[in-house]
Amino acid sequence: MSYFVRHAQVLLSSLGQLARAPGSTLMTVCAIGITLALPTLLYLLVENVENVSRNWQGRAQVSVFLKLDATTQQAQNLERELAQRAEVESSQLITAQQALEEFRAQSGFGVALDILSDNPLPASILLHLNSDYNQPSAIEGLIAEINSRPEVDLAQWDMAWIKRLHVILKLVERSVALLAVLLVLAVVIIISNTIRLAIMNRRDEIEIMKLIGATERFIRRPFLYGGVLQGLLGALCAGAIVSVCVRLLRDPIAELVMLYHGDFTTSGIDLRAFAALLVAGAALGWLAARAAVGRYLSKIEPK
Repeated sequence: MSYFVRHAQVLLSSLGQLARAPGSTLMTVCAIGITLALPTLLYLLVENVENVSRNWQGRAQVSVFLKLDATTQQAQNLERELAQRAEVESSQLITAQQALEEFRAQSGFGVALDILSDNPLPASILLHLNSDYNQPSAIEGLIAEINSRPEVDLAQWDMAWIKRLHVILKLVERSVALLAVLLVLAVVIIISNTIRLAIMNRRDEIEIMKLIGATERFIRRPFLYGGVLQGLLGALCAGAIVSVCVRLLRDPIAELVMLYHGDFTTSGIDLRAFAALLVAGAALGWLAARAAVGRYLSKIEPK
């Protein structure tokens, strides 16, 4: 019990040390909060863009254009075969005559089309894919297989732009990871410098404690608690910054998605992500304090 009491006393003492310097504590916490908020916001951005792409990808479709000499029977057989595939949710066969009539109705070139001796439009099959098959590699594999059939002239993915979006997202994800590493180092440097200043300010006190036989662990403990508290407060500040930013951006993003006839709700920082942010802040605070204490505390010896 005395062990926990001592730790509780050190924790309260560390809180008191931070409260006695509210200006510097606030500046440090805000700097840590902004530094942690940046990668968190970028992570949420990537996550929301991926959700949007999955939402639109659920309506992706593959258009299969048959060769001009393909018969109606061949088109019907291929449509039935493709409709039975696991990747396909539904299919629609558009015969060459149906395609011509639709073009005639929508183009206004009815008189010009009447002088043609042959139908220049091919039969086609429209495949609506299941939402489970939402990876570009899987869809490209299906398209390559369809294109290899002798009666098929061209099969194409009507939402191939999502492939480019996936490539961009991979680049952004890697960039976010690299930026997060750099910002983590920045947090460690900020907290380490704060702990170093605290050690220098209490130099005389540390010398007296060493004279009377205090152990390194006893002297080090309040600085470690101070680093953990600063990391936690910085993580709380980062969570508040992220929540405010998401709230400010939610309505403009919803309006943008509605312009593309999408149904999407921006996701903010959830309880699990917030808990991970707190743990990361505390861990970074402890790591930075540990590094600073190990480097500077050993240099202070009683004279």
